[in-house]
Amino acid sequence: MADSRERIRGPSRDGREFFTSPRQVLRRLMLLSEGRQYREAAGVVGRLGPSVLRSVMAELPIDLLLEHLPHSAYLLESFFTRLTTLNTTPKPEVPVESVVWHLVRLFANPHESGLKQRCSKLLQSLAQFEPSLRQAVRERRRNFDNAVQGLGVHGLTTDASGQLISLHVALKTELQRHVDTYKMAIHKLEELSMVTVNQDPAHSSHQRLLAINYGDIQQRLIDNKTLLTMLDKPALKQLITLVENLTQRVENDKEVLTCVGQVKRLDAQAHIEKRPAAGLLMNFSRGCEVVLHMMGPESVPPSPLIAPKGANANGGGSSCSDGYHSDDSASEDGSEMVSEYRNLYIENRADTLEALDSLPQLKQAQSLKGKILFSMIVLSFRLCHGMRERKVLEVRRTLNCALDSSCETTLALDRSVRQHLHETVNSFPLGEIERSVFNQVLSTLHEYPCLESCPPLTHFVSACVRLAWRMINQKAPYYLDTDFNLGFLRPEKHERHPQSDRRSDLIKAFLWPALMQNNRCMFKAVVAT
Repeated sequence: MADSRERIRGPSRDGREFFTSPRQVLRRLMLLSEGRQYREAAGVVGRLGPSVLRSVMAELPIDLLLEHLPHSAYLLESFFTRLTTLNTTPKPEVPVESVVWHLVRLFANPHESGLKQRCSKLLQSLAQFEPSLRQAVRERRRNFDNAVQGLGVHGLTTDASGQLISLHVALKTELQRHVDTYKMAIHKLEELSMVTVNQDPAHSSHQRLLAINYGDIQQRLIDNKTLLTMLDKPALKQLITLVENLTQRVENDKEVLTCVGQVKRLDAQAHIEKRPAAGLLMNFSRGCEVVLHMMGPESVPPSPLIAPKGANANGGGSSCSDGYHSDDSASEDGSEMVSEYRNLYIENRADTLEALDSLPQLKQAQSLKGKILFSMIVLSFRLCHGMRERKVLEVRRTLNCALDSSCETTLALDRSVRQHLHETVNSFPLGEIERSVFNQVLSTLHEYPCLESCPPLTHFVSACVRLAWRMINQKAPYYLDTDFNLGFLRPEKHERHPQSDRRSDLIKAFLWPALMQNNRCMFKAVVAT
């Protein structure tokens, strides 16, 4: 056995071919790995040059080394440390994600003793070699946590009387109440139709309406008030809340199944059918948390210089894309969102306009296409703001707080709801708002049915709504400047489009709205003059 080990450790006969031939190096590493001599193999890797290392990494069976983790952690760590030290360009394609997710699986179900000590340096070298891994693990952990949290919303709900009942029972009761009410309303309309169904259109002319007497007005009021009393009942308005609850439950279950599917791909032996979903996801969330902790502190890149207000990077004239300006006190998240708003105009809007250009019905309607996209971003902010305020009022109503109350307890409740919306901004279901924005535009432009089958337009709506929801739910909310009067150009909040007439300051059209925060213009409106 000793002779065999010496034979494995011994150098090649010529003493030179071993470190210059990738095939010989790979064979040597495999022999050492089979004998579990990972430290000796790591020493070999530490002496490899850039070209040989690249060739070895291209043919290295990473899967075999992953199967022997945590014992092979020392060898894997030497590979990534060497790659980082040599800083070869271009960076070789290495399945780093497979390595990190295998480690997540190990830490999700820790059975090996000393697992953290063996893998800590490997995770640090992975984070240095591929910094984006940290964000990928963080995002996956957030998804797992949100999915577990979503499992808890499938409890009982309240009916119109405030009693706790099953959501399905509440929906059935509410729908039956609607059916009964609508039957009564239809019966009343049938009674009224005896008078109005065959009415001469001339009787509804403006002159005839001005000539009706007191008794006719009184009877019309009684009829309409009777219908309104039937249909406008507070009890009938609970259906919207129940449907929203049902929508949230569907979205939460979809998220859970997606996360469980990800776990199944990470660990084929997880036996997901026999284990509680919450426990499974919590284990892998804990694995992600351990991996993030062991990667060490995140290095912060130097912050980029921010151009002065109204000036571009070259110090020249302004353009439609330099409306964004900030100061040193602006948060990193805020700057990121303003940049996303800028990219929404520069990139997403341009791509969507190109897609609309390909529709034959809109070939000649140049100004209409820009107005469609302008309406979508404005509607997105408006409906997202309405959704946020509606959620606050729903919590007040559920807890029997007066809707117009201004006591400190109620205001504290409102702040808690807004804080919750701020913290769950990335997982909040926004399908209802996206559909509402899209349907409002389609209903206005019903003569252009081609818009309904334009996927880039749907994607643009989704991007607008999701960014608007994030911006509105910040602690210092962003909002749009809704002053769209076609007056004169104001340089502090308007940016002239490059193809506009620079000799005129009269605004002809708004192409993109201004973004505001605390009465400060964060992105200037793009206008045509």
